[in-house]
Parts: sequence; structure tokens; C-alpha cells
Amino acid sequence: MSLGGGGGGGQMQQVAQEIEQIEQEQEAVEEEIEGLRQEQTDIDEAIEAIETLESGATVQVPLGGDAYARAEIADIDEIVVSLGGGYSAERDQDGAVDSLETKKDTIDDRIEELESQIGELESEKEQLEQQAQQMQQQQMQQMMQQEEQDDE
Repeated sequence: MSLGGGGGGGQMQQVAQEIEQIEQEQEAVEEEIEGLRQEQTDIDEAIEAIETLESGATVQVPLGGDAYARAEIADIDEIVVSLGGGYSAERDQDGAVDSLETKKDTIDDRIEELESQIGELESEKEQLEQQAQQMQQQQMQQMMQQEEQDDE
């Protein structure tokens, strides 16, 4: 939608900038949601691994930079789980799964908050777009009236 025009262009430009800012905010929120969904996928994979691995199993441990080392699981009931804030705790198998499920629930809550925020931003954007349309219609009417007066 073109928001340029004759008189009142400053207002139109301001509305267009506000719409653009809202779109940027929406994009940032959508990216955050995507990151949270990836974190949930990682948690699901961790839970599946915890539930299927056994003591003595051989796994590949990431070392960073796409390098891995083979390692043997000494005891599947000694799982270190991040608690957040730089803290971790050792949990048994069930405790680790419970901790990860709780973390996933917290992420679900955050995603719901962000989706609600997107809805609010969308509503605000629609109002601004309606305002811009009204301004554009007023400008067109003023131009037509000016042309009629010029023709007289």
C-alpha cells in the first residue's frame, strides 16, 4: 500500500513509519518463538535419549566445531540438567525427564505470551492501516475539491 500523497503527507509518513516499526517488532517476536520451538525440539530429543539409553551404551559427545568423541555412558541415572541462570543439578533418569518437561512447560507459557503479543501488534497495525486509508481518502477528496475550485 502506498502511503505517499499530497497534503498531510507528514502524518502519512509517520503512520507508515509506525506500521514499519510494528512489522519489525512482529518479526523479532516471531524469531524468538522460532528459537523457543527449536529449544523444545532439543528438549524432546534429550528426553527421548534419556528414556532409551542404557548404562554402558556408546554415544557421540559433541566437542564443538562439529567434532565428536565416542563415549560410554557409565550410569544413565547420573544426568546433569541445566536449571537456568548458569546452575545445573545432577538428577536420576526420572528426575531429569521431569526437569526437562517443566522447562518445556515454561517455554510453552512464554510462546503463548509471545503469540498474544503478536496478536496485539497485528491489531495495532490494522488500526494504523485503517487510519492511513482514511487519510488517503481525505487527501483524495481534498484534491478533487481543489480541482473543482480551480475549474471554476
